[in-house]
Amino acid sequence: MPYGLNVVLIEPKIPMNTGSIGRLCLATGCTLHLVEPLGFEISDRQLKRAGLDYWQFVSVVRHENRDRFFESLPPGARAVFFSTKAEQVFFEHRFEKGDYLIFGSETEGLDEDLRTSRAAEFYRIPQYDERVRSINLACAVSVVVYEAIRQLGP
Repeated sequence: MPYGLNVVLIEPKIPMNTGSIGRLCLATGCTLHLVEPLGFEISDRQLKRAGLDYWQFVSVVRHENRDRFFESLPPGARAVFFSTKAEQVFFEHRFEKGDYLIFGSETEGLDEDLRTSRAAEFYRIPQYDERVRSINLACAVSVVVYEAIRQLGP
């Protein structure tokens, strides 16, 4: 895996998004971390349909809950959080190999306590029309992963 990037989905709800993100992770050499509870079963037909026949090859790590995920991070690991409520635009962030790119669920995002306690590590993807609450989770992950790869080089 050329960049060692980690995509983290905290309590994802929509299997098709997770399947698409899994496919993206395989294509880009990222490890996919799924933080429970999930809003679906891993065997869900829609999950596998979105990931097509690639799901079996995706590097997936499951975590019992958010606390267990954070406990599992290696010393010195960099966590980068994404939320529509963040002040900083993600273009300002300088990605590094091995970063953990952390996204909340499609319906709830990331908790306010996390946004408050780690505000300096939170970024948003800019949106230019106020009528849009957020972009699709799979699209957001794609935008961030490819910006990280662009910064890290070929």
